[in-house]
Amino acid sequence: MRLRLGLDKWILGFTRSLSLRGKIVVLYVLILLLPTLVLSSGAVYLVIRSFHHSYVNTAEEAVRQTAQIVDFSKKSYDLLAVRTATDGELIARLGREYADMSEKVDTVNYVDRTFLITSKYLPGIADFRIYHTNGTLVEDGQLLWRPEAGRQLAGMDELAWYERAQRSPNPLFWSSVPGKPSQSVLTRKIIDNSGELLGMVYILLNYDAVFGELLDHPFNDGSLYIVDDNRRILAATSRAEIGKRLQMSDWPEAGTSGAAAGADALEELGAAAGPDSLEAPGAAEAPKAAQGKGAQAPAASAASKGAQDAGTLDLTGTKDMLMTQPLSSHWTLVALMRTKHLDDQNRLILILIVGIITFFLLLSLSLMTTIVRNIVRRIRKLGTRMGDLSRGEFEAAVRYSENDELGELENRFNFMSERLGKLVEDITKSSLAEKEQAFKALQAQINPHFIYNSLGLLRWRAMDANDEEQIRIIDALTTFYRTTLNNRIGVIRIRDELEHVRAYLDICQFRYPDKVRVEWDIDDEALDCYTIKTVLQPIVENCYLHGAITRRPDAVIRIAVVRDGETVRMSVFDNGQGIPAAVLREIGRGTHAGKGGGFGTPNIKERLALYFGSGAAMTIESEAGAWTHVSVAFPASAEEPAIRREA
Repeated sequence: MRLRLGLDKWILGFTRSLSLRGKIVVLYVLILLLPTLVLSSGAVYLVIRSFHHSYVNTAEEAVRQTAQIVDFSKKSYDLLAVRTATDGELIARLGREYADMSEKVDTVNYVDRTFLITSKYLPGIADFRIYHTNGTLVEDGQLLWRPEAGRQLAGMDELAWYERAQRSPNPLFWSSVPGKPSQSVLTRKIIDNSGELLGMVYILLNYDAVFGELLDHPFNDGSLYIVDDNRRILAATSRAEIGKRLQMSDWPEAGTSGAAAGADALEELGAAAGPDSLEAPGAAEAPKAAQGKGAQAPAASAASKGAQDAGTLDLTGTKDMLMTQPLSSHWTLVALMRTKHLDDQNRLILILIVGIITFFLLLSLSLMTTIVRNIVRRIRKLGTRMGDLSRGEFEAAVRYSENDELGELENRFNFMSERLGKLVEDITKSSLAEKEQAFKALQAQINPHFIYNSLGLLRWRAMDANDEEQIRIIDALTTFYRTTLNNRIGVIRIRDELEHVRAYLDICQFRYPDKVRVEWDIDDEALDCYTIKTVLQPIVENCYLHGAITRRPDAVIRIAVVRDGETVRMSVFDNGQGIPAAVLREIGRGTHAGKGGGFGTPNIKERLALYFGSGAAMTIESEAGAWTHVSVAFPASAEEPAIRREA
């Protein structure tokens, strides 16, 4: 508390010599301008950092999903080649010695019948062949082939291709076609149970159907590479780079969880190899160890610094973002993302944020200057009008058109000026009004006394005439008007309210003798509780006025008062003509404007709310032509309730 008081004293002392305009400017600089500059600088840093983080995460997820799709596609074609090469019937027929031409034809028909459909299972298969070296078996030129010298296959001599594939240590491998980057070759050895090579499954794949859509135009001018374990590029965004050897400063390590999992998944299919896998083992460069899944390494700002030779793509020591994702069979998906695009995005975000902050600071400064100038002008104008008012010019007023605090002050000033101008006249009128109210109060007291005196005179005359019926009528009227004309009270006990209702019913019985039967159900525990004055009598009166109870042959009115815990319920039931449904809905909405103010219900509801608030309720139920039931409920109170302010 002392610190706060000291701070307040220091601030007031610091700004004491400043004008209102200067104080507002100081507050603007200290509270808005400086914090905005500091926070905006931090916001720019956080936004750029968050954008960079989101960009990297998005790129990593895209690389991961692309790797999964490539892996799935590769496994599909691998599985097709393996199923063909491991077909038991095919192995048996390729290893058999044929002496009869019919057996040869039968084998040819079996191969065409079985594997012609198999070759159509997957898209992108440009050529599907089964090569064999069985001298007793022919080739049909459709699916069944024998390697021959002088015939071209996969960009090289067919026999040379077969011999190189035979020397490969891997039973299944992929390779690119020299001079044809739009094609890839999948080869699988056909081996019998003894390990003897019987032939090769040759599948020529259309590059666009297998990898093209996945690798074209990724990551805003970035590049994707599918690299085998010899670091040869099998597929790439740029077709000219297919077949080159990829070099990086931080190559993925072999044996990581991602690579090992991929290798285990296709262990039964054999390991994949690049074009050099057709060479003797050991000819290829041994792969270095792989990073974990999604590893990043710096890469070049250009596509590459330049290849060391025509068959090398060198990404060593470059600055672009490089991500690697291991695939099955030791393949790797390499993603090269240009940091120039990220830098351009960061620069654009920085310019936008700084521009927006500058714009709003200038706008706020302009608005603040305009508002301060307007406030100072209006305060000075108000001071001038106050001087006029102090000289007795009560007609002085301030013109205003704004609904702010100063506008409210100007409005109050105008109101004060107008009131002061009429002060003397108002005092005179108030004096006359007080005298008139005193006369009306005296008159209100005279009228009830006059009625009581008149009823007393009539009672004495009836007693002189020994007219007992007239005496009972006069007594009933006296009881009725004692409660009705007493304007000094608003609430009475329930026993007094019931006495008031009985007096009214006695008068009605004299008017309509033996027409209506009245039944009472009164709970003695409720008699000492308080209720509003004349709450039941208007409801009973409606039975006669609106319910036409006297026209019913077996007319009955039931009046019940029951205390239920902390609630008192008073109800009136009659078997009169009831209330039409449309009128009943209007009464419930409070929109009915019938005779007598709408069945007296608005007045009763308002007075109940005045004394009991939301704890009181009035309900009306009726069936047209049959009956009406009105119920009033309010809190049981042994003490006299007062008028509620919130009402």
